[in-house]
Amino acid sequence: MVPLLLVLLLALILFGAGFALKILWWIAIIVLVVWVLGFLVRPTGGGGKRGRWYRW
Repeated sequence: MVPLLLVLLLALILFGAGFALKILWWIAIIVLVVWVLGFLVRPTGGGGKRGRWYRW
């Protein structure tokens, strides 16, 4: 009984990790798209110079 429970627990952990990693990949893709769009549509600063769109 214990080996069966260990196998089921391992399968549950691996399924959870796979789902979490898939979500993290989607979040990384969305952040990358926002980052690239920020460089394409950044506002112009004084003197026609391109300004920064982020605050840090």
